[in-house]
Amino acid sequence: MLTVLGPTATGKTSFAAHLACYLNGEVISADSRQVYRGMDMATGKDLKDYIVNGETIPHHLIDIVDPGYEYNVYEFQHDFLKTYENIITRGKLPVLCGGTGMYIESVLKGYKLINVPENPKLRSELEENSKEELVKLLKSFKTPHNITDIKDRKRLVRAIEIQHYYNDHPEIDTSFPEIKNTIFGLRFERQIIRERITERLKKRLNEGMVDEVKNLLDRGLKPEQLKFYGLEYKYLTQYVTGEISYREMFRLLNTAINQFAKRQMTWFRKMEKEGHKINWIDGNLSMKEKIKSALEIIKNKTL
Repeated sequence: MLTVLGPTATGKTSFAAHLACYLNGEVISADSRQVYRGMDMATGKDLKDYIVNGETIPHHLIDIVDPGYEYNVYEFQHDFLKTYENIITRGKLPVLCGGTGMYIESVLKGYKLINVPENPKLRSELEENSKEELVKLLKSFKTPHNITDIKDRKRLVRAIEIQHYYNDHPEIDTSFPEIKNTIFGLRFERQIIRERITERLKKRLNEGMVDEVKNLLDRGLKPEQLKFYGLEYKYLTQYVTGEISYREMFRLLNTAINQFAKRQMTWFRKMEKEGHKINWIDGNLSMKEKIKSALEIIKNKTL
């Protein structure tokens, strides 16, 4: 499998589609908001990016649930595995592409997430424990779910709940297919990303992004539901409902998207520190040069 990642507004989708075209592949989206039907402009669902040399590159996990539903990483991993196996069975190359770090890592870390139900009795028992006691309890398990959860009490309790469930159900299969994977990232200087974000935001607003939000509200979605999806939907909903002015909406949204891009890069740097090799490619290169660079990396890896 190939993985293409990077912060927002770096042209990941087009690059992934061109790679898939050249290498007889299909793209699997790893974007937490592009799964929603009718949420197009504000999520950056540029389906024309999948058209390469006049042909549409097959793409998956886009437009699979309705707005208002709260899709999650467990469901993504389940849907990814089903899609991945289907692509492999047909002799094609899967190309995972997106900017949602948690979704990407749920695949690259190689452990299967389990939909563990809540345990009210256990949660009640844990209420009396101090945070230090909860941390000690979590670490007493052989395979803690996620040590990074120890900073938040609610997540800490959930991690313990998950470990109890695993211990009580040893028959659960948590194995994950071994995937040979090469990761590519598109990188620009920070100032260039800021400029690209601003220009893209202006373009999408001119193309009707406000109308998209109005249509979703007209279809019956409540403002609170749309705000749940963050970024564009939060600020555009505030503008449409009269909470803020157009100018304020643009300023707040532009700032929020830039902050989001910084968080994405922080996540990807964390992945590198944890051992994931990301082959960074200069985003300023032409598409032909990007593909050439990627193919050279793949070639060297297989030698």
